[in-house]
Amino acid sequence: MIAFLADVFVLEAHRDGLGKWLVETVVRAPELQRVRRWMLGTRDAHGLYRRFGFAEPAPGLLMEKVDPDADCA
Repeated sequence: MIAFLADVFVLEAHRDGLGKWLVETVVRAPELQRVRRWMLGTRDAHGLYRRFGFAEPAPGLLMEKVDPDADCA
């Protein structure tokens, strides 16, 4: 089983542990304990996710396809 966790964004005024609580709640949910591989993308919260066992994948493991013409509005 694979799971994708979207990066958590918390407004600065509320950064008193809310992001940590959100990630902890998701990765410890009983119905998700059989997930073998968790995937996630983040620009600046690597330290937060490392606390929960996330790490950068081995080089060459992941690929992506981006459509620059896709509607992002």
